[in-house]
Amino acid sequence: MSHAILDLVQQAMSSPWLYVALFALALLDGFFPIVPAETSVITAAVFAASGETNLALVIVVAALGAFAGDHISYLIGNKSGGRLRNKKAFVWARDALAERGGLVLVVARYIPGGRTATTLTMGAVRYPLRSFTFFDTLAASSWAVYSGLIGFFGGMAFENDPIKGLLLGLGIAVSITGVVELVRWLRKRRAIQASPERLPADTSV
Repeated sequence: MSHAILDLVQQAMSSPWLYVALFALALLDGFFPIVPAETSVITAAVFAASGETNLALVIVVAALGAFAGDHISYLIGNKSGGRLRNKKAFVWARDALAERGGLVLVVARYIPGGRTATTLTMGAVRYPLRSFTFFDTLAASSWAVYSGLIGFFGGMAFENDPIKGLLLGLGIAVSITGVVELVRWLRKRRAIQASPERLPADTSV
């Protein structure tokens, strides 16, 4: 069974349509976040270690797709900002944008659901398109390089067993995301504990 699955995956990796599919998945992930874009990039990069795919092309195509998808999400937010204002994710992204500026787009790339919420929000609040494009170039490029290298090194570690390489790559990606979420939760908790509302009232006369 595992050999049959591996054969199917290898056939997909050797298809000339692979890069078109990677671009499309990365694009759709910009405004339809359940699309497994990162998994697809990691998978393609795993097979780059054995020469089945071209790592540089995988990274470039993924970055371009993510860049295009983010701009579509920005335009969606720009057109429908009024209907987003009371959404919890919108409020989070708006507050993060006010605190960190355009860099929040780079950070949000590694937070589950954060990317879409941030791009929609930046469109809804009419964040300058030129600045959005600049920061999104950083975000899309760093994400593509990160996903590609994780998959590639996973594939190198298990060159004769790409399935294990894929599992290693996905495990690393999930672990990094978990660490980011934990740090974010700890910072939020610390901020709440240090907020003025939690300080004892001044009873002096």
